[in-house]
Amino acid sequence: MPTDLPPSRWEFPTPDLAGDEDLVGQGADLDPATILAAYRKGIFPMPVRRSAPTAWWSPAQRGILPVTGLRVSRSLRQSCARFTVRVDTVFPDVIEACADPGRPGGWITPEVIAAYVRLHELGWAHSVEAWTPEGQLAGGLYGIVIGGLFAGESMFHRVRDASKVALVGLVDILAKEPDAERRLLDLQWRTPHLASLGAIEIPRAEYLARLDQALRLPSPPAFGGRTEEPRWAGNARGR
Repeated sequence: MPTDLPPSRWEFPTPDLAGDEDLVGQGADLDPATILAAYRKGIFPMPVRRSAPTAWWSPAQRGILPVTGLRVSRSLRQSCARFTVRVDTVFPDVIEACADPGRPGGWITPEVIAAYVRLHELGWAHSVEAWTPEGQLAGGLYGIVIGGLFAGESMFHRVRDASKVALVGLVDILAKEPDAERRLLDLQWRTPHLASLGAIEIPRAEYLARLDQALRLPSPPAFGGRTEEPRWAGNARGR
């Protein structure tokens, strides 16, 4: 079960105030309570530069993957048969692999790694992993789970299709839950790669409405099985 945390000492702005901008603020900290308060508002952290204050984002057009809308090609189904999917076996290894500095567009700093490993220890951050028959970690993804929200952060692969297999595994977990259509798989932004798997874009206002509904659902047993009542924080300034 996720560990209850005290309220964050920071308040976040209503994302609607950002208009067409994706960036909604800078500063605050990466304390677990701060990060969770942000996700509950439809906001997530992503550094722009290692030396800059933490940037907080709420895309005007949000990328999501409808739980019932995943596109699985014949070749991907064949790949699924070659891997075993596991949950939370080696979370630190997954985030470290996602943070590989050799990857183009890498943004996961040591501070981010430490923050999300701590969230994992507290029961809020989870990994879904694809393993080879030989017992090697081939790929995976990680994200934050709050009620019926899975906020995907990053994915990686060492073997072809392994990250896609992990995504199929995640969708299988969510799709088996009651009210699957109300569950929210957040991808932050839609990329061409994610679009090929069924990702769509929705306006921020629609995302926030879906988030409100998702937060009222229990999380899947694989991720703790906890019912989450929305606890809205409120402007990115200390209090």
